[in-house]
Amino acid sequence: MRINTKAYGNVEIDDRQVLFFPHGIIGFEQFKQYALMDAAQRPFYWLQSLDVAEIAFVLISPLVFRPDYSPDAAPEDMEDLALEDPGDLLVFSTVTIPENQNRMTANLQGPLLINRKTRTGRQSISLNPKWQLKHFIMDELAALRG
Repeated sequence: MRINTKAYGNVEIDDRQVLFFPHGIIGFEQFKQYALMDAAQRPFYWLQSLDVAEIAFVLISPLVFRPDYSPDAAPEDMEDLALEDPGDLLVFSTVTIPENQNRMTANLQGPLLINRKTRTGRQSISLNPKWQLKHFIMDELAALRG
């Protein structure tokens, strides 16, 4: 399938990259279909709306810089995903990249949870107050390296 993307123009994707968010993403509730793509730079991913090419999000697995991360999602959010196997859960955080890229942040308070088997997702609000809207990725990586 061919899609128009914000970052890469018109590209070919596999149908298995298409995700459905029945409730949308906070602030973008009307948009339900997205494509999950590898970004040009690892360890990032690109979540591209299939409805509007200008709507896209940079994602990262929070485990890259916070190995202790757990989404601590509400039970009803997890039930919505209908996971048969916990290994089918993919967890991503949205990334904000300011002009000074060393200050990029990840939203650990509102993770995107995806059932990779059914390719459905939802944004959840973490029940753990430890996880905030802005975690500075580079600072957290530096702390990991000690």
